[in-house]
Amino acid sequence: MLEMLAVNFAVDLAMMILLCWVAVRIGDVSFIDAVWGFGMVVMAASSWLQLGSQGTRATLILAMTAVWGLRLALHLYTRWRAHGEDPRYARMLGKARERGQYGSAAFKVVFGPQAVLLFITSLPAQIGILAAGEPAPMGRLAWAGFALWLTGVVFETVGDAQLTAFRKDPASKGKVLDSGLWRYTRHPNYFGDACAWWGIWLVAAQGGLWVALASLIGPLFLTFTLTKWSGKPLLEKGLAKTRPGYGDYVARTSGFIPWPPRKG
Repeated sequence: MLEMLAVNFAVDLAMMILLCWVAVRIGDVSFIDAVWGFGMVVMAASSWLQLGSQGTRATLILAMTAVWGLRLALHLYTRWRAHGEDPRYARMLGKARERGQYGSAAFKVVFGPQAVLLFITSLPAQIGILAAGEPAPMGRLAWAGFALWLTGVVFETVGDAQLTAFRKDPASKGKVLDSGLWRYTRHPNYFGDACAWWGIWLVAAQGGLWVALASLIGPLFLTFTLTKWSGKPLLEKGLAKTRPGYGDYVARTSGFIPWPPRKG
């Protein structure tokens, strides 16, 4: 198991080094957001390919990770191509660019940390697959995980589609999206991400208590990132400055878990 995980990390690191080289060539690291989902798929696929005999549960975890990751990667890549460099990364690396140190800073600040965080977050898929060779039948816990994963994928897919349509409408400029799923949660896409990875973790946990404990850091870290670190807090801080009605929206709408809006 440890040797297989070491192979995965080597693949992860090599991928990030290559992508850092690409980023330096084009002068933009913003596509790293799209790499997040794709990288998870690479970790799951590397685990699956190392199994001598791929069981049903291992293949299901790979498929769940692939559907979630490839959809997210395509969505974020398309957004990057449409809008160009993300201002967040431009600010982070602006001084390094001026000093001619863009390449080293890009790896130290963006691609190196992402390699580690991606590896940790995808542990439910990696360990779940590596522990699920034949025979590895499905059980109630695994089916519950699949149902939770499906809920998450639907939430983020519909939420992203609603947000994309809202942004394309000229009449929406300066306004706040408060209809559809966005009426019940300020972040249906983040909620969907969390559900998807808690679902994958549950399927992996069908392999036993040690699998559940060894991979628990994955969904815990992802949920923390989305709700307390680089997801929700940073996004809402920016929206509060650029959307006049965002404060009222925050006051009546759940911050994460979908819930009927508050009255008054």
